[in-house]
Amino acid sequence: MAQSPDSVQSTAKPTLVLLPGLLNTRRLFEHQIEALSDIVDCVVPELWHYDSVAAMAQAAIDSAPSRFALAGFSMGGYVAFEVMRRAGGRVDRLALIDTQASSDTPETTARRRGFIEQTRIGRFHGVQPSLLPRLLHPSHVSSKLITQPILEMAAEIGAAGFVRQQEAIMGRPDSRPLLVDIAVPTLVIVGRQDASIPLHRAEEMAADIATSRLVVLEECGHMSPLERPAEVSSALRLWLNGQP
Repeated sequence: MAQSPDSVQSTAKPTLVLLPGLLNTRRLFEHQIEALSDIVDCVVPELWHYDSVAAMAQAAIDSAPSRFALAGFSMGGYVAFEVMRRAGGRVDRLALIDTQASSDTPETTARRRGFIEQTRIGRFHGVQPSLLPRLLHPSHVSSKLITQPILEMAAEIGAAGFVRQQEAIMGRPDSRPLLVDIAVPTLVIVGRQDASIPLHRAEEMAADIATSRLVVLEECGHMSPLERPAEVSSALRLWLNGQP
């Protein structure tokens, strides 16, 4: 006997849209996609094809069903805020992972412009091992299980994708005014030793979002989905299941 459309819809799993960061691909979320596959279908847009946060956000929106959960890591968090501005009514819940709501300082923008110029004269070499201490907790810098995906994702995206992403990040708006208007259940995850986007930025976001819960991961740097995959997946599962 054929199922009615209503019965099919009722048994379908909800969708979680996962937004990766700078020089990250779907591989960043491999553990989360597998660990949560029993309760959600995961969609990971390829954000490196776009040179503005607005275009990235629209690509994410276009990849999603009418209702969805949304999680953004680092640059993906910047995109998540733009999704909330454009289609917040479609988002059931929001997760912000090792990200911030504020825009870049002038010094950070100048550094990004320097990266772009170096890339355009042929000096893009992906993520160099010398940069890993800024991305990872000291105890993880020598772990190939963590570092190899970082290096390989950067090589896959390449110089052109890197430039597009840096231009998008530099052009993003300040999302701090948006925080007080976020009313969906929101999870804020941060590594305590995140040197790229420090803990206090996550604490500020959580304080301004009335519906938020802050999870601080110990002995963890910026790359929490890779450094603490089980803990990130566990926090996302609780969030998806509506538990405090």
